[in-house]
Amino acid sequence: MTTENQEYQPCDACGVSAEMGFMIKENDDIADVQIFAKGKTALELELANYLALAKQVNASFKVETTPVDETSTELTARIQFECSAEKLIFELKSRSLAK
Repeated sequence: MTTENQEYQPCDACGVSAEMGFMIKENDDIADVQIFAKGKTALELELANYLALAKQVNASFKVETTPVDETSTELTARIQFECSAEKLIFELKSRSLAK
């Protein structure tokens, strides 16, 4: 198997050169989500948006979160899907939730 190095040429129409794509790796099925808000209620409300989105991708996800209290300003959630492709779909869709 040979590997070719390609030099990207700018587009004649707009002068832009880019390479786009995602690497899907085996066992890369955990999405890390960091949420910033003031207080437990606000953090959990924001987390609920991410969990609803995860459920749309696959209802069989698992989630672990860091403990929070009323003085917390950050919550980290690890959402595990059944496959890497589901994680990728979730990450792409969750961009609309990031503020």
